[in-house]
Amino acid sequence: MSDPLKVIGVVASPTAGGRTAAAVQGILSGAAASGADTALLELSSAGRDEVIAAIDGADAIVFGSPVYRATYTALLKDLLENVERGKHGEQTAPLRGKAVALTLTGASAHHFLSPDSLRNVLASFFAVQVLSPALYLEHGDFADRDTLGERAAQTATQHGAALVDLAGAVRASKALSTLDPLV
Repeated sequence: MSDPLKVIGVVASPTAGGRTAAAVQGILSGAAASGADTALLELSSAGRDEVIAAIDGADAIVFGSPVYRATYTALLKDLLENVERGKHGEQTAPLRGKAVALTLTGASAHHFLSPDSLRNVLASFFAVQVLSPALYLEHGDFADRDTLGERAAQTATQHGAALVDLAGAVRASKALSTLDPLV
């Protein structure tokens, strides 16, 4: 029997708690129900180096961000800009060989395609296996600021279970876990 998968959630909201944290926690709950060990980190309070170390030690990551100006936050961009890829003299590649789920939150459905640019960066630049589709949640998907509505909670749980399945497949496959980033 192998060790349980370790799944971490990274909340890239400038404020702690709230809708994005609830969305990430919903996915982590689904991962935990599928047997994974889970942990939640919020970039607003955790140090960047702490988060990168947690990413390096995880099998899978849930990245969550509110949508501002039709894209993910500067906090998440800053984090990703400081994660090495193992290319061009970099010594480590914390995201390589990982499975990733995305959840973005916004005020309305108008930005439901906002996860696409983040998915492209993660898949091409970091060579991670990104669970599709991403989970985009708007205000109407929440019972209140900190609680997913029933349908959104079910969908988040399903995403968590699917992430565990994807992470298990990546862990079991030398080909998937050793792909190099583009260029």
